[in-house]
This record gives sequence, structure tokens and C-alpha cells, in this order.
Amino acid sequence: MNAQPESNVGIVIVSHSPLVAEGTADMVRQMVGSEVKLAWCGGDPSGGLGTSVEAIIAAIDKAWTEQGVVDLGGAETNSEMAIEFIGAPRSDKIRICNAPVVEGAVMAATEASGGASLAAVVATAEELSPL
Repeated sequence: MNAQPESNVGIVIVSHSPLVAEGTADMVRQMVGSEVKLAWCGGDPSGGLGTSVEAIIAAIDKAWTEQGVVDLGGAETNSEMAIEFIGAPRSDKIRICNAPVVEGAVMAATEASGGASLAAVVATAEELSPL
């Protein structure tokens, strides 16, 4: 039996497109179920393409578990600022994952659903990245 969501690493999906982020989250949820705390955000505050530090912070808060959170997406600068605003000790358990959003999110959530560590979840997703 898989671990409960609170005992697994949480997953945050960040995209410049809200539709891409939401669609990816929907795909992950269909494949993994509710075994992993999952949140997504995308788009800028005016509704266009972009990202928002505040939305990333809110998504991290929603997906937060004591095991940590993996942030997948193409908004590295805003994700880094969000993690800086969150601050220690929680920031020590947040990792930005350099992986393709859709495939990385599916692989990370699948790994997390089995109770894998934060480092293992990141490593699994990042295996998909080209060198």
C-alpha cells in the first residue's frame, strides 16, 4: 500500500501558461491519484503568459509536506525568489527540478507516491533532461 499524501514529497507544477500547468496537474492526478499533494500555477496576474512569485508561493504552501516539495517548470528565477521569500527552514526542503514539465511531473509524482525521498524524486525527474 502506498503512503499517505502527507508522508510523500509534494509536487508543484509551474508553467508560463495556466492551461499547460492545469492540464499537466490533471494528467498527474489521473495517473497517480491522491497519493501525492499536488499544486499548480501558471500565467501572470493579468491573465497573460508568465509566472508570479506570489502564485508559486501559494502553490508550494498547498503542496507542502514535511518530506519537502519539488518545483517543476520553466520559471526558475521566480521559483528561486519564491523559495527565498519562504525562507529557512522550509526552503531547505524545496527543490527546483530541471526536467520537462509534463514528463517530469508524471515521473516525480509516480516516484513520490511510493514514498521516495526528496532527492530520489528530483533524480528520477531529472533523468529525463537532455545533457
